[in-house]
Amino acid sequence: MISIEEYKAIVSELMDELPEEFFRDLTGGVIVSEAWVIPDYAWDHDIYIMGQYQVFSGIRQIVMFKGSFDKVYSHVNAEEARNLLRGVLRHEFRHHLESIGGVRNSASLLVEDARKKAAYLARHANHAAPAEEPKSGKTEP
Repeated sequence: MISIEEYKAIVSELMDELPEEFFRDLTGGVIVSEAWVIPDYAWDHDIYIMGQYQVFSGIRQIVMFKGSFDKVYSHVNAEEARNLLRGVLRHEFRHHLESIGGVRNSASLLVEDARKKAAYLARHANHAAPAEEPKSGKTEP
């Protein structure tokens, strides 16, 4: 498992790969959280939210969840983590760019994410309702 310091350093390096224009209007920046987050529709803790683009009170920010990353990828080394996190960070930046650009069509990431959620729910349609447990929290040592 990579340390929080390694995780933050990797995220910072990955941000350096992106054009300056990507950060326009990202007033809350990119934040690293040690929390793990499970979507409210998840079954049996089988999926975690790795990153999230958030807009609230005029603030736009990206949150990267190290706790979620650790739950799924505790076995990876720093180079593997870098490759995985690159995808997560760019996914969240795409949400940001589409948001500030007003993209709301069938090719948008919001629509793509909704399709993936629907496919996930369809695969679990024959299961009982998800257990009511905490959906996020701090990772424990």
